Amino acid sequence: MSSGWESASREDLLTVIGLLQRQNEELAAANERLTARVAELERRLGRNSGNSSMPPSSDTFGRPEKKPVPKSGRKRGRQPGADGSGLCMVADPDVTEDHLPAACTGCGRALGEDDSIGFERRQVRDIPLTTVKVTEHRAHRCRCACGTVTASPMPGQVARSPSSYGPNLRALAVYLLVFQHIPVERTTILIRDVTGAEVSTGWVASLLPEAAGLVEDCLNLIRALLIMGHVLHADETTTRIGTTRRWLHVACTDFLTLLHLAPRSRAGADAGKVLPHYRGVLVHDSLSLYAGYDSCTHQLCGAHLIRELTAAEEDFPDQKWHQQIRWALAGLNTQAVRVRNQETAEITPGALLLHCEAFHQGIKVGLSLHPKVPGRKQSPAHNLLTRLRDQAHDVLRFADDPRHVPFTNNCGERALRPVKTQLKISGCHQSDTGATAWLAVRSYLDSARKHGLTTFEAIHRAFTGKLWMPPIAQTT
Repeated sequence: MSSGWESASREDLLTVIGLLQRQNEELAAANERLTARVAELERRLGRNSGNSSMPPSSDTFGRPEKKPVPKSGRKRGRQPGADGSGLCMVADPDVTEDHLPAACTGCGRALGEDDSIGFERRQVRDIPLTTVKVTEHRAHRCRCACGTVTASPMPGQVARSPSSYGPNLRALAVYLLVFQHIPVERTTILIRDVTGAEVSTGWVASLLPEAAGLVEDCLNLIRALLIMGHVLHADETTTRIGTTRRWLHVACTDFLTLLHLAPRSRAGADAGKVLPHYRGVLVHDSLSLYAGYDSCTHQLCGAHLIRELTAAEEDFPDQKWHQQIRWALAGLNTQAVRVRNQETAEITPGALLLHCEAFHQGIKVGLSLHPKVPGRKQSPAHNLLTRLRDQAHDVLRFADDPRHVPFTNNCGERALRPVKTQLKISGCHQSDTGATAWLAVRSYLDSARKHGLTTFEAIHRAFTGKLWMPPIAQTT
């Protein structure tokens, strides 16, 4: 059968060939776009908490592979010769109970304490069962011989209502709400079951704003001390108020914490009233809003960079630049930890030169393999390498001052973890007012715990008029 091409003229054939060439070019361009799109989707799908800034809770499709830990050959459990941790008997117990045999097992004669010739000791640690104790406060009015009547005021911790709950019970409720993340209704049930106090959910919910007002002076001092500190950690995360996702920020050190609710923006970070006035070293991830604070120096979180380099290694397994940069950063961090632990006086010039040269050379090699392409959008690898090159001083600042500047922003991330715990256990906050009060009390408790106070002691001092205040001289 004839296809008809034999009778076609030369011009017709050239026209068909040109049409086929254009179609082939269009198909090739479409195939290139789809291939790039599939590669990008696979890259996103492969992201997890081990190669990006995503939290572990978002590891839906796969968790980061853990390298097998070499076996030591020891059995599990406490090793032979290790110190034990059993309960030791005390020399002066609070209560002593004597148990005497009722009668002689030989003749049946009654026995008493005077017949004792020795005893076996055992001690039991327990807590007393608690119950509500009602204390009536009577403010008397007295008439002097001169005829003047003088009235005694009520104690400061006593409410104005005729009957109220005292500071111990109020402190317990706030402790359960904020530190143990127990929901309001379950807090009410717990207090009722354990103490017998018939508290209501409305009373429990009203304690958070009261506690936030009590700790306000402490938070003002914390804010001032954070501004004057040498190193400051900043981070942000999401929370939920009702059905709306909201952002909250943290500014903290190893001894102080300050949380506040605000949008994820420069204005939101300024709302904490710390970053606009800070002049020290600000440790953070590479979020662009922090770059605008020119009055302070910066340290980019090394843990985030390590995860990004791990992702680049997974995307380009045949290349070595990412391994070299990661080796350089990890090596410098190891040297900095030794200085911080006082194992050595400083990072030796030889080690500093070796790792810095490896760092910069790895960036050059990476940029030669991932050059800038026309257009605004660049590959993640190029963006990472450009950031490492242009902000090298902010990446390596921890090596210049290893005694004070940390390699990671773990301090800031740890301060935000209770917020996620609160969401998982108690759910969302119901209002901005409630969320702001919760964050204020949490900031106070976290700062007090960093100074060695127990959480309940810290909140109890707030309700009894003995508010804890951080010392002015902070350890650096």
